[in-house]
Amino acid sequence: MRSQSLWRSLALLQSASTRSFVNTGSGRRAFQTANSRVPDFAFAFDIDGVLLRSSKPIPGAAESLALLKEQNIPFLLLTNGGGKHETERVAEISEKLKVPLEPEVIVQSHSPFAELVRGPDEQSALENKCVLVVGGEGDRCRQVAQMYGFKNVVTPGDIYMANPSIWPFRSFKSYYEKISKPLPNPKDPNDPSRGLKIDAIFVFNDPRDWALDAQIITDILLSSEGVIGTISEKNGRADLPNWGFQQDGQPHLYFSNPDLWWAAAYHLPRLGQGGFREALEGIWAAVTGGPAKGVELKKTIIGKPYQGTYEFAEHQLLRNRARVFGSDAQQPLRNVYMIGDNPESDIRGANSYRSEHGSKWHSILVRTGVYNGGEPAWTPTTIADNVHKAVEWALKNSQWRS
Repeated sequence: MRSQSLWRSLALLQSASTRSFVNTGSGRRAFQTANSRVPDFAFAFDIDGVLLRSSKPIPGAAESLALLKEQNIPFLLLTNGGGKHETERVAEISEKLKVPLEPEVIVQSHSPFAELVRGPDEQSALENKCVLVVGGEGDRCRQVAQMYGFKNVVTPGDIYMANPSIWPFRSFKSYYEKISKPLPNPKDPNDPSRGLKIDAIFVFNDPRDWALDAQIITDILLSSEGVIGTISEKNGRADLPNWGFQQDGQPHLYFSNPDLWWAAAYHLPRLGQGGFREALEGIWAAVTGGPAKGVELKKTIIGKPYQGTYEFAEHQLLRNRARVFGSDAQQPLRNVYMIGDNPESDIRGANSYRSEHGSKWHSILVRTGVYNGGEPAWTPTTIADNVHKAVEWALKNSQWRS
């Protein structure tokens, strides 16, 4: 076990004098300790409730990341949060923790959406198609989607401002006036045959205006081929799968974050994007008859705890590892320690994940966020008081010595 003094920033700075630059073989240079070797383990950290609480650093978080950086131990920030581009988010975290971080170390809930810009083939690529982006503060999620490469991005606010009668309540009109953009290829909002066609729906971040967002998503899912203002004649047909709902070329619906709760400044957890999804599921069931009638809301959910998000994160970890260690990174990554505060996402995801690379994921639950004691819904490998203690446990478990 390393002494407590090594957790102090001063000790980390002093130890830098024993390091030398080496070429990693990838065109970049990285620090190497005098007794360096390639770790066969890595870390994945949740952010809210683990490193930060209401944007304020949790004690021990900065020292933990600084130690891992100093020891060249790979780590990733794996969060169900989002709403900002990775470069902006990691810059904010770096400033708050006073630890320099690169964009490559963060995977946000919506990061995998970037893979859909070009897709596996030209037909499924969404780069030049019209996508609806929902959620987030102001216009930020639109900007993130555009930075990912989506060229035709609309928001519920754009649709509302093009035809305010689509939602008769005007409480947020002044808000949308500031952030809305003209619709691409403007259509006649009063002529459904010439309405705007939506090719995919992405819930990027927690919606702020649940009512408008739910109304517009429902309209599109009931439409013919995703054309706003139309209604599919297949809806309710018993001779079709899902009673005809979502069987008429409607766009696919994607959610980036399943979390029902998240840790904010208030002393009790707050509803997250998962809360909005549950509300939308309730509306859909009321409109279509729902599970009682054999109708489901067809959608894709990513984010922790889902397998796809952990696969995406592991691939990013391996890329980062190769960037630092070059050809030496061919040594297997045997263990990954997922440190989180939410049993339903962090712990469940790590426990359930099956790595195609043979890595074993261990779950460490901390007491500084959503989890506040008792028997967790998903049993972690271990429970730690905070991220500092969690990292200590993992280093000891991996028999790491400086």
